[in-house]
Amino acid sequence: MLILLPGPVQTRPEVRAVMSDDIAPWDDDFRAEYASMRPRIVALAGGVEGEHVSLPLPGCGHMVVEAAIRTFVPAGEKVLVVQNGGYADRLARLATEAGRVVVPLHGPDNLPMPPEKLAEALAANPDVKSVAIVVSETGTGIVNDPNILGPVIRAAGRRLICDAVSGFGALPFRMSEHPECDVVVFTSNKCIEGLPGFGFAVAPIKRLEECAGNAGSWVMDLADVYRHALRDGWGSFRFTPAVQALRAFRVAMDLYDAEGGQPARLARYERNRDAWYDGLQALGFRPYVERRDQGPIVVVVHQPEDPAWDFARFLKLMKARGVIVSLHFTTKTPTMRLACIGAIDERDVAFALAQMKTVLEEMGVGRRAAA
Repeated sequence: MLILLPGPVQTRPEVRAVMSDDIAPWDDDFRAEYASMRPRIVALAGGVEGEHVSLPLPGCGHMVVEAAIRTFVPAGEKVLVVQNGGYADRLARLATEAGRVVVPLHGPDNLPMPPEKLAEALAANPDVKSVAIVVSETGTGIVNDPNILGPVIRAAGRRLICDAVSGFGALPFRMSEHPECDVVVFTSNKCIEGLPGFGFAVAPIKRLEECAGNAGSWVMDLADVYRHALRDGWGSFRFTPAVQALRAFRVAMDLYDAEGGQPARLARYERNRDAWYDGLQALGFRPYVERRDQGPIVVVVHQPEDPAWDFARFLKLMKARGVIVSLHFTTKTPTMRLACIGAIDERDVAFALAQMKTVLEEMGVGRRAAA
């Protein structure tokens, strides 16, 4: 089965194979394996060992995002959220329900946030100390580039919380070049092409120590993850983790390095994006995002307005032909998301497009571009 989701993504057999073993997380051999992974995770984020630290947290991306907010924004304090998509809306909800005060900076969900607009918002809100951005908006595929927005935040003397969940490992970012960044968060799945089950944060040690006591939660306290490692060792866990997913992540990192790391992974995803963008238009679909703003993580098109169109039926017919497409959309108008990420290449995209053509003809969908 070909999975074309922006998460969980298609994975390699080598990654899935290591999930078959039972593992004792406190076994000395596995503790050493886990401890050896943590500097590699810092390096993936462009951090400096000894200055930055990796903070694994069992769970999904939303959990590690909430942990980052709780750890680096004290309860009752304001955080400006760049809010131009469904996943940024989720981030705002996580912050609000954690007792932080959200100052929204709204923008269209098919356009990156202009740095000038962010600068104006920061000037208008001098009491805001932190800014949270979703780098790759998984609902539409636009990119709020921290390499563009980060300097604006730094110049204003504010701090950055970087939700890089769906783009980390493909989109370029180096913690060592962003002193304004409190934390970057990502997961074991998505662009590293591991399996779901772990979130990761990378943060400056000095800043992390300053934020001890902010979280208001034992489980969600990244500062406590660090304290525990200092006390019990870098291969230790606070709670029973998804150890098989962690081992799969190690294998995924090996494959990532063998492919050529971030530049090679980005190049493959960009080829997938271009194949999707051109192929979907050739089938008559209208893109939701202009080509210049379409990131390399997911391509989004409007659903057809033809009376014969039935999204649920389309999904079932595609699955019967060996292709799973996301049934979710976060846009106000009905759209469809096609992943560029995962262990896929242009041949997989071509196969999926061919199946789409057959299914559309079977359904009798002629008018495929929404008005």
